[in-house]
Amino acid sequence: MCLKHSRGAAEPVPPFTSLFLDRPADREATVGTVNTVLGAVEASQLGVTLLSEALMYVLPGAEYAFDIRIDRAEVFDRLAARLAEFKAAGGGTIVDATGMFQGRDLRLYEALSRATGVHIVATSGQGPENMLGGYFLTPQTNPPTPWPAQKFAEMFGREVNEGMVVPRLERRAPAGMICTAVSLEGMTATDGSLVRGAARAGATYGVPVFIRCGSDALAELQLAIEESMRPDRVVIAGLDRRDAVAKGWPLAVAQAGACVGIDHVGSTDPFYVSDAERVALVLDLIGAGHADRIVLSSSATGVAFGEPGNDLPFATVLTTFVPMLEQAGVSRDLIDQILITNPARLLSVGGEA
Repeated sequence: MCLKHSRGAAEPVPPFTSLFLDRPADREATVGTVNTVLGAVEASQLGVTLLSEALMYVLPGAEYAFDIRIDRAEVFDRLAARLAEFKAAGGGTIVDATGMFQGRDLRLYEALSRATGVHIVATSGQGPENMLGGYFLTPQTNPPTPWPAQKFAEMFGREVNEGMVVPRLERRAPAGMICTAVSLEGMTATDGSLVRGAARAGATYGVPVFIRCGSDALAELQLAIEESMRPDRVVIAGLDRRDAVAKGWPLAVAQAGACVGIDHVGSTDPFYVSDAERVALVLDLIGAGHADRIVLSSSATGVAFGEPGNDLPFATVLTTFVPMLEQAGVSRDLIDQILITNPARLLSVGGEA
């Protein structure tokens, strides 16, 4: 699905009283401000942050289908309930990682954030190639050629610098992150332009870049670094895929200085490792000295139109995975670092030197 390559859902989880409800929001390692849909927020106020979720996903074009009705009031109620559950479990911030044209509804997200008290960070970006419209693949040139990296960089950069676009109407809050994805079968020329464009804009305007990895995570990271993107400002996501773990990408990405996205917590899709294996992966990264490079999410979908979403609660990381980490001996300080400090540092505009 869009930037998420979502491939299935797991069973709902029972309610859980979070360890994070009484934890202080400020962490000494966080600096600066973060772009949320309601404006700049001090990074120290984000609390527990999930970096790769989808509030509303709309398969491009599905909004025009005769058999699909998007009732925004109904969508609001459903999302507000899911966000309230996340907040009750100790959550503070959701990053909607769907990018530009796959359901992002800025006015709805503003209303949800005000109503629930959950910070929402919306993102710019597109990809992989097979999710782009023809305009971005064969613009009016002779012969037709894919968009170059600079055109993507300019489009994504305006969403950070001038505000995210409500198509044909206006611009609103600035994007807090730029997301893209590489085709699972291998990076195409357009995928390469997307990665380079996202990194060029991220480096220029000081926001992080999130890359859903394809067939070579290290090569994809290298493209971003070549565009002057500091590796610690890059998230390589999808690293809890079975093939990614088998190839040793999580440790290699962390050693290269980038953030390791373990972002399908709760999924039972065999394409991804199990939660028990995710715990082992987190332990390996901590043991290698890379606790500061781990970010967690479940890639849950709040509501979906046009194709099934990943129907997990946004609270899944807190209600199921955190207890597993504790049982495995991970300290609360390290869990706080992974869920609070790491994303706050990453999302801070400009980042840490």
